Amino acid sequence: MKPLTTEWITKAEGDYSIVERESRVRLNPSYDGVCFHAQQCAEKYIKARLCESGVRVEKVHDLNALLDQVLPMEPLWEAYRRELSYLSDYAVNFRYPGDSADRKTALQARSFCREFRKAARAALGLD
Repeated sequence: MKPLTTEWITKAEGDYSIVERESRVRLNPSYDGVCFHAQQCAEKYIKARLCESGVRVEKVHDLNALLDQVLPMEPLWEAYRRELSYLSDYAVNFRYPGDSADRKTALQARSFCREFRKAARAALGLD
């Protein structure tokens, strides 16, 4: 595995750890944070797969655009388009005043993140 791919995976796993940890917090949980880091985890796993294939990784946060880039290598990931589209909104939403996530939204984001992470790790030969 390329060193840069490993770095993307390490960063993705850091985001995943935050998603899991913050999802369990009972006192003052950051549901916004769960949603943001779920999006970030998925984004970084897509970028890891692109990197491993030798595709230049752009500074893009739109998961649908990234999915379109990675589909030639991972055509089965099309099945995750709905989930990735849902997560994509959290790259910016909830990061600024005007909108906030609730527990239900955060748990849905965590679920979608978990599903995609499993597929991404399998594609990268992990776990």
